Amino acid sequence: MATYAIGDIQGCHDELQRLLDHIHFDPCNDSLWIVGDLVNRGPDSLGVLRFIKGLGDRASTVLGNHDLHTLAVANGHLKYHRNDNIDDILHAEDRDELTHWLRHQPLLHHDAKLDFTMIHAGLPPQWDLSTAQSCAKEVETILQSDAHVEFLDRMYGNKPNQWHENLKSWDRLRFITNCFSRLRYCDADGKLALEEKGTPGTQAAKLMPWFTVPNRKSAPLRIVFGHWSTLGPVDSDKIYPIDTGCLWGDSLTALRLEDCKLFSIDCPQIKKF
Repeated sequence: MATYAIGDIQGCHDELQRLLDHIHFDPCNDSLWIVGDLVNRGPDSLGVLRFIKGLGDRASTVLGNHDLHTLAVANGHLKYHRNDNIDDILHAEDRDELTHWLRHQPLLHHDAKLDFTMIHAGLPPQWDLSTAQSCAKEVETILQSDAHVEFLDRMYGNKPNQWHENLKSWDRLRFITNCFSRLRYCDADGKLALEEKGTPGTQAAKLMPWFTVPNRKSAPLRIVFGHWSTLGPVDSDKIYPIDTGCLWGDSLTALRLEDCKLFSIDCPQIKKF
């Protein structure tokens, strides 16, 4: 019995199946954690959604930015972007069932027994586990209610860019959503720099990866996450980035949580953007 965290899949269904074969995944005994971005840009987002949903409680998933984007497009709030590849979902006979399931996935998953916390992107330095769980629940509650229609219309934007307890309404929900689904870099005060996407060392002065901020309150946690395919290896027994750029022709990675062993398969580049 093992638990495997899987990096960003982004519609690469065949590669996911090859990785599961490689690790000898047994759906009767093993479990999967999916770090978000199940869909979009790859060739078979519909197949990925149907497969992960079909695993039931053998799979735990958190939402990534591409998952939220897909929900926004499906709800008519955004035009179809030229790089999107979610037509298969939008025109599927089970579209409503799948998007309903996707909308009911969390932003954070924590397992005290395994001593791991899963998110898609990052946490601001002011949040400990309790605060992060509470903030995630705020967005999840809205997203899983009738208010999700307005939320998906208002979630976009880079402001506010710093956490304050007194943030309210859509500003508060937008900041929380940006942390969980988009954060890579911030400054020492936790001001988000959402436009920065490159390898560490290429960012603007005074910015740093979110997990290197001094006195970060989530530092005691072992965190597995995706979203950052250019990050590269991190020398830490607390931070486990596993987006290794499957979509871009690099690899798809699984982390076995019980012993932190990494497994990966090489992937052909799916599409040039």
